[in-house]
Amino acid sequence: MSESFIYITCASPDEAETIGAMLVERRLAACVNILPGMRSLYWWRGKVERGEETVLIAKTRDGLVEPLTDAVKAAHGYEVPCVVSLPITGGNPDFLEWIRTETVGGGEKGSR
Repeated sequence: MSESFIYITCASPDEAETIGAMLVERRLAACVNILPGMRSLYWWRGKVERGEETVLIAKTRDGLVEPLTDAVKAAHGYEVPCVVSLPITGGNPDFLEWIRTETVGGGEKGSR
């Protein structure tokens, strides 16, 4: 089983906290990191916008990317939220095993 790093942007630290807690509580992610204070420049509805956002990074198994994305879309305030999956191609094997164990269907703890 492979793992993924999910990059999500949120409108505020509070929104990131709410979504991140939901992902961890549902065991769709083993862990999330919340990085407030990101400045964004982006095209939206024909013009360049600027704004402050919060980055939410989730670590999960590849098999949970689709349900995680669906959960984020249902809870997110943006019309088109950024949810991007990046494959984890290496790293600490013990940490990667921990991700598998702590997510839905990943092991004894994750199977609850």
